Amino acid sequence: MSDQQHSWLAKAAFYTAFGSAASILFSIAVSNILLALSLAALLMSGEKLRFPPIKLPLGLFMLGTVLSLAFSDNPWAGRVQIRKFLVFIMLLIVFSAFRHLRQVRWLIVALTALGTLSAARALMQFAWQLKECGSSYGCLVGERITGFMSHWMTFGAHMMIVLMLLAAFLFWATPPKRPVGLWVISGFLISAAIFAGGTRSIWFATAVAGSYLLFCWKRWTVLIAPIAIALALLAAPPFLRQRFTSIWKPHGELDSNQHRRILWRTGIRMIRAHPLFGLGPERINDPENFKKYLPPDITRLPEGWYGHLHNIYLQYAAERGIPTLLALLWMFTVILRDFFKALNGLPPGPGEARFVLQGAIAAIFAILVGGILEHNLGDSEVLSLFLTTVACGYIAVDSTTHEPAIERS
Repeated sequence: MSDQQHSWLAKAAFYTAFGSAASILFSIAVSNILLALSLAALLMSGEKLRFPPIKLPLGLFMLGTVLSLAFSDNPWAGRVQIRKFLVFIMLLIVFSAFRHLRQVRWLIVALTALGTLSAARALMQFAWQLKECGSSYGCLVGERITGFMSHWMTFGAHMMIVLMLLAAFLFWATPPKRPVGLWVISGFLISAAIFAGGTRSIWFATAVAGSYLLFCWKRWTVLIAPIAIALALLAAPPFLRQRFTSIWKPHGELDSNQHRRILWRTGIRMIRAHPLFGLGPERINDPENFKKYLPPDITRLPEGWYGHLHNIYLQYAAERGIPTLLALLWMFTVILRDFFKALNGLPPGPGEARFVLQGAIAAIFAILVGGILEHNLGDSEVLSLFLTTVACGYIAVDSTTHEPAIERS
């Protein structure tokens, strides 16, 4: 292969990887097509394939999933989770095709632009819903805003991750950051869309991860956050105030408080019965399986979705076994250790590596906290954006040892 062909294929791999990572905010089909094209271009280019240093825990997680499937009462039903392994190719193509932090910077700019458009569309949806639903709490809870996505949980998780990356960019990226005013407006629109979404797990996760960023930026700003939240609630439509108070004062079965408690109790019983390999992928959503492990004092099920346990920790342990959950937690631990180690080795002050690492850490915190209340990693669109963020974080880690000049640019 000539140098010209090699260069062309390497560029094609980068642009399709860039497109795949960015397009997940509006179309998983487009993202998957570009993912496949990027992988093909990488293989044909002869470029060295790179994978973040999490192969062992990730491999054990996948092995645990396969073993769980083998011991399942219906392996065929769980094959979709094996296909989902393909989503992890995002780690490979982003880490292999992206070589410089300036490329990561442009990706985060693109994600912010697309996220802003999705947020603007969602806010228009919210205005229309307020007009159609009036003061009907059930109407608004039952059909929340989705932006470019098909479900409000996917939309909320996307906006949460993009907001963490944007905040880190504003706090620590090196100049130029023009136009700063436009990025602030984007942050406001994305924050407003998260709030208008009315998804409490997203609120909680965004608050925790955002507080981490504020604390690292200027500690005193953490004290302002509760005041800003209180003012937002005072100015908000009654539905959002009611949604906030539903955390401790639910509206009967319209809110998922009781529904989640039943799911979690059932999940614990599943784990006790199958601690090593779980019930098997996709077996929790089988009605007969669920009924079998339902606590005996539950005589009727409140309204809600019973296809998963609304908690990633209980979900993976009940579905695939405790060892598989531990492998996943080990992977998260390795990622955070690597990111914090690289962060602590940076010189003081703003820098490209600092903003990427801080944004990635905050996104991981958001996913881990949100995972207490939702099976967020079970959503391929959310998983894909999360893996993109992890790959970007490892590019920043790599830059601290191989490209120190980037930090000083």
